[in-house]
Amino acid sequence: MKPIVSIIMGSTSDLPVMEKAAAFLNDMQVPFEMNALSAHRTPEAVESFAKGAAERGIRVIIAAAGMAAHLPGVIAASTTVPVIGVPIKSTLEGMDALLAIVQMPPGIPVATVGINAAQNAGILAVQMLALSDADLAARFAAFKEGLKRKIEKANEELKTVSYEYKCN
Repeated sequence: MKPIVSIIMGSTSDLPVMEKAAAFLNDMQVPFEMNALSAHRTPEAVESFAKGAAERGIRVIIAAAGMAAHLPGVIAASTTVPVIGVPIKSTLEGMDALLAIVQMPPGIPVATVGINAAQNAGILAVQMLALSDADLAARFAAFKEGLKRKIEKANEELKTVSYEYKCN
């Protein structure tokens, strides 16, 4: 198996957030890799990774960073592979990371999900990959159908909740 998605985090302290992306990719049967690289502590390794990603078969990169949050942008600057940024809540409630990732200069886009929203990053990666993979598209459609069923079930359960002035 060769990875087609790469999950990169600034340090392993981001793993509790990023494992949600990993779990979703795993559930969708998408081969992925996980590595820690730092835009500030290992800049040469980040550049080497980014420049070689497409050649290695990586089709989507999910990059997480907190605080200054340069990692997703630095990776995007050195690759043609789409990058999804996950801002990590570490300081300033994660707003510093969110703004650092979302405010990229023209020509260097980074798709950005919400603060600590690694599962959404995994979902977005699968949506991108499913455009050219019918089997993955079917698995993803089943996932979306499951979301619908959850809400339908929740509404059925809410019907049993009773309050004096509840009308439904």
